[in-house]
Amino acid sequence: MELQTIPLDRLAVSALNMRASRKKPYLDDILPSIRERGVLVPLLVRPNGEPDHFEIVAGRRRFLASKAIAIETGEARDLPCRVLEEGDDAAAVEASILENTARLEPDEMQEFEAFKKLNDKGKSVEEIARIFGVTELTVKRRLALASLIPGVRKAYAEDEIDGASITALTLASVAKQHEWFGMFKSADMRAPRGGQLKRWLLGGGEIETGAALFSLEDYDGDIFEDLFGERSVFADAEKFWARQEAAIEAEREKLLSCGWSKVTVLPRGEFFHSWEYDQLAKKQGGEVFVEVRHSGEVAFIKGYAPRRKTHAAKEKVRAERPECSAPLENYVDLHRHAAARAVLLKHSQIALRLLAAHLIAGAPNIRCRPDGQATRKEETAASVAASNGQEAFEKERAEIGRLLDLDEPSHITGGNEDGWRLASIFAKMMTLSDADIARILTFVTAEIIAAGHEAVDCLARVVPIDIADWMTPDDAFFELLRDKNMTNAMLSDIAGDGVAKANRDATAKAQKAIIRDCLDGRNGREKTPNWRPRWLQFPALSYSDTGKPGAVKRAEKIAPLFAG
Repeated sequence: MELQTIPLDRLAVSALNMRASRKKPYLDDILPSIRERGVLVPLLVRPNGEPDHFEIVAGRRRFLASKAIAIETGEARDLPCRVLEEGDDAAAVEASILENTARLEPDEMQEFEAFKKLNDKGKSVEEIARIFGVTELTVKRRLALASLIPGVRKAYAEDEIDGASITALTLASVAKQHEWFGMFKSADMRAPRGGQLKRWLLGGGEIETGAALFSLEDYDGDIFEDLFGERSVFADAEKFWARQEAAIEAEREKLLSCGWSKVTVLPRGEFFHSWEYDQLAKKQGGEVFVEVRHSGEVAFIKGYAPRRKTHAAKEKVRAERPECSAPLENYVDLHRHAAARAVLLKHSQIALRLLAAHLIAGAPNIRCRPDGQATRKEETAASVAASNGQEAFEKERAEIGRLLDLDEPSHITGGNEDGWRLASIFAKMMTLSDADIARILTFVTAEIIAAGHEAVDCLARVVPIDIADWMTPDDAFFELLRDKNMTNAMLSDIAGDGVAKANRDATAKAQKAIIRDCLDGRNGREKTPNWRPRWLQFPALSYSDTGKPGAVKRAEKIAPLFAG
């Protein structure tokens, strides 16, 4: 690696830095030393594509401390840096992880994130274990967390789920995880934990009819149902498995006839470990792997190939002498780029598909990410998750996932700039209709709109949005509503000035109870189910001229742009 001294304003933290997305780090322990002697240990950086600018792979705290000192003194010092080779993502990730783990012992989720980054860059389980000085079993256990849905991973990272339960959940299908997580978040239900959870996942040895790949209409075995007809199971497990295995074999033959190079049915109960494989398209020799669970559930995992195959191909490429020097390759790339752009100008429908692929997969100069709907209140998160608006959005996301051959995606945008994934998405889009592309772009736009941004208010100026269609004030809203002046103003809205005046001296709790009675038509109050607070309406309105919430300020700011 080359050692350089680089100005502070030409450095930025890389997304590959192990702690790039975490909160601002503690700096008090290193600030005195850096104030006195400057940065003594070089940062690890790599070129970021802009001339003479670099991104920090390791050394984020030293960089942030230097920026803080520059603000204090008005003088920015150049920083010593070791420059990695351009484009070596695996080396960059490895360097960041090694430095950070040497400074602070990571928890299991940090290890998972670190191991997965290296695995995504082509490092094998054996290589990762050697880098960290841990066993291969430890690496495999951490990578198994990738099979968990985001909500479960988050809860585990926040120590809300114990280790025995998380181990059991790594054995569960996505559907079962969602079912369990719903119980876990529910105030009325108790989610099974530990050994009970494992027994629950395996159904106590029972196989539910929903797991069958075959039609139940011509099944000649007995099926037991509960008293309410909500749950049914096969009475004879052997008869079920005979039919299920025949159905699996029929599906296997169908996949082979569709062009998949190989379809491997894993032994019953054995799991597919994605970290041992590389993603590969059907046309490039990608294979299908079939998981068969003891619960009877079957999962078809498409587009993977054993990592050793792709690694052998990569090693062969490395061993060959390149035809072009780096400057000549740059010359070739720029001329091809100029020609391709000029031709693209005449193909608007293709351009729309390529744009959609960029927005979804990401690229070095364009990257979108879904709005995280961030909140510090669990009650708010639960309220939004249960709303009609969120339900409609998630239903459409599942439909978009099916259009793009994505398996139950937690989001559509937010790609990691992987060129192969962009190409595969673009290739899929070239088979879709213009109406499908418009639908995908519409969803992508909806997914990346930021909460609390003017874009939300812009929509209200051009399309009608009735908030009553999408949410109802719930416990979370009334718990957060504590200003008595506001509750009285809302009482006037929903029940009239007379009721508000009569209850002006009542407690906020009593006023909120009357508002809820009006919403539900209880205790003799006239039912007003479509009432919603002014702040939630489109455009947002306020109850006074002072202290207006951000939604109201944004709505008022953009209003003149749409006047007339």
